[in-house]
Amino acid sequence: MKFLLATATAALMALSIGSAYSTDLAPLNSDTEKDRIDWSQLEAKFGALPKLPDGTRAGAVSKTLTNEYWRSLGEGYKSFGDRVGVPVVYQAAQSEGDQLGQLTIAEGLVTQGYNVLLVSPQTDSNLQPIMEQAKAANVPVVNVNDAVIPQAEHYVGNVQRDNGVRVAKWFIKNRPDGGKVAIVEGQAGVYAAVQRTDGFKTTITETGKFEVVASVPGNWDRQTSYDAASNILQQHPDLIGFYANNDGMALGIVEAVKAAGLQDKVAVFGTDGISDAYASIRAGELTGTVDSFPVLTGEVALESALRLVAGQKLPRVVATPQALITKDNADRYSGAGDAVRKALLEDAAAGN
Repeated sequence: MKFLLATATAALMALSIGSAYSTDLAPLNSDTEKDRIDWSQLEAKFGALPKLPDGTRAGAVSKTLTNEYWRSLGEGYKSFGDRVGVPVVYQAAQSEGDQLGQLTIAEGLVTQGYNVLLVSPQTDSNLQPIMEQAKAANVPVVNVNDAVIPQAEHYVGNVQRDNGVRVAKWFIKNRPDGGKVAIVEGQAGVYAAVQRTDGFKTTITETGKFEVVASVPGNWDRQTSYDAASNILQQHPDLIGFYANNDGMALGIVEAVKAAGLQDKVAVFGTDGISDAYASIRAGELTGTVDSFPVLTGEVALESALRLVAGQKLPRVVATPQALITKDNADRYSGAGDAVRKALLEDAAAGN
């Protein structure tokens, strides 16, 4: 009951702040926003990072540190901060459902005098109340993957819909006869989950050869996804594949597929590119993932944030890279940071 009241309070705050703030900007759709630039073009268009004011500090708040993706994002913040001599404080809520706790952390970072704030909201609305507070304090806010604050002035992250599209294209190419597939979604209503699911579902059904027989919430949770996949496999033993909105859920699905003895028949894809996903791919269990390179995303996000601090006028969206990873190309994208950056710059030059 206490959690429900807290969540309702946060929602009401978001609505009241949002209505006051909504006259400034059109609601952001980070996937379709035309005022955008690819991460690979930042230096070419805006030059080297300008000199920053003395004592510049960055604050960052994430969804949770229980998920490797968000820990890796923090590594990217720290890596770039160390490179340019800017300290970064990185904090997160205790769990994916602690919306009010995350808001409290974000508000604290603004009042503590950080020069820029990087936020990865748990939902599209729970951190909206800080936007007016940060604006009054002249603190730029950068929304970094994956939920989207509608009134965010700046967003850094990948094209969420493309995660699902890439997986659908794999099925279309590698399972030309089609068949039954299922989706395990992230948290209901969260922008990234909605977009990833729609990208997969729309692309794969356009062929007329595939049927999406289930699309159920996994809430970013491995056990919940295991249970959901087990139920789907009981109902549809002829299923040919799953798409999960993140890797933790995908790894739960892999266990369900193995328990059902269907690992040679059912392909499983996740999203994020965490190390456990790569290990499972190499072991021949998880079929693939869409890596969105969280360490590099963190580096690009902090670079973008510091360019704002230095007074540069960036496009509203800075798009970060992603790639479909399978056993065939896992080694190319899992080396040291500079090697991965080089591979992704090659991809960008080739239009991939």
